[in-house]
Amino acid sequence: MADRRVVITGLGVVASNGVGVKAFDEALKNGTSGIKKQQDMVDAQLRCQIGGIPEISDEYKQTYLPDLLVSKIKNHAVINGLLAGLEAWKYAGLPVDKDEVDNESGIIMGSGALGLDYTTSQKVQAVENGLSRKLGSFTIPESMSSGAGAFLNSLLGLGNRVLSNSSACSTGSEAVLLGYEHIASGKAERMLCGSTEGDGIYIWGGFDALRVLCADSNDEPTKGSRPISNSLGGFVPSSGAGALVLESLESAKKRGANILAEFKGGYVNSGGQRNGGSLTAPNFKAIISCIKNTLATSKIEPGQIDLISGHLTSTPNDVNEVKCWVESLGLEAAKFPFINTPKSMIGHSIAAAGSIELVACVLQLQNNYIHPNINCDTIHPELSDLLIREKVPSKTLYQEVNTLIKANFGFGDLNCCVVLQKWKG
Repeated sequence: MADRRVVITGLGVVASNGVGVKAFDEALKNGTSGIKKQQDMVDAQLRCQIGGIPEISDEYKQTYLPDLLVSKIKNHAVINGLLAGLEAWKYAGLPVDKDEVDNESGIIMGSGALGLDYTTSQKVQAVENGLSRKLGSFTIPESMSSGAGAFLNSLLGLGNRVLSNSSACSTGSEAVLLGYEHIASGKAERMLCGSTEGDGIYIWGGFDALRVLCADSNDEPTKGSRPISNSLGGFVPSSGAGALVLESLESAKKRGANILAEFKGGYVNSGGQRNGGSLTAPNFKAIISCIKNTLATSKIEPGQIDLISGHLTSTPNDVNEVKCWVESLGLEAAKFPFINTPKSMIGHSIAAAGSIELVACVLQLQNNYIHPNINCDTIHPELSDLLIREKVPSKTLYQEVNTLIKANFGFGDLNCCVVLQKWKG
């Protein structure tokens, strides 16, 4: 059976600069930062004391969640994943049957340290104080890596593949690629795909100890995340979730769905933690291979790419990443695509990064704009001979975007890259 065409019909997002697709879209266009000083980081005396945490009102939760879950679920990663996933399902115009199982639909909701903030901050202390009998029936489901997907499916009743992947910072884009492959091979009609991440010192403290977080902007939080700039100072941690409904073209057309974009293909690989790659560093040859294989499997030529949505975390590896893009595409500077990342506004959401950023990608395709790289007034000097300054926009550009390529790279020397294209019918 030939691979089927796969389209995107639903979006959901919980980000530090916007909760819900409409708010997120406006924040991207306006270059709005969601980074703030975090008191728990101050109290813990972390070097980095800023982060991006979505501000979710109880009213917003009640829009999507039953009262029981609003009152009982305390794990931020589970809440983020639930809200993003349910928004995407509703956005796609898909029903929820209270009695029958939908065997043609499934879920892939990835996570990183999903239970770490919740378990460490609340449950460990209870056990150590001899209160284990009062932990509650949600303790295990909320702590499981698969917890967000499990709670999500308790509301949706999907009977196809339900999976929770975890591949560090490439988790989100990998989740969506896995969903694409499952539909393209004929094993499902629809897949709700995305990823989620929690927040707080029990997750972020380890990164602070590695000295990879931004420690120079505690008094100016919105200035901390500066991808591609001449003052790369480390990444700003954040939390949130993104979700996309992927669907076979046949299914989408049959039910008259609003098609947002087409998913053309993608590729995942590992650098094997060799040739410069390690638990915390990438093998750049593997990144180049991943990008080239993504173009080949998607049947897209480098010259067709209008926009690169990079990983670009505001660390020194931004320079190496851009060099990998330049070598992989093989284009002269004048023909090189525009390049951006939402991380300048929302920080690095770790496992949730790829899915949130893919929502941003679809919005740019659909609404014909390229969001800015805020805090990048001057590009890094090592890139000045490789990139024309205008290709790294510091202000929103309103122009048509037809084809984009998106990549994420994670600890463990893991890479994922995908291609999306504007839907023109």
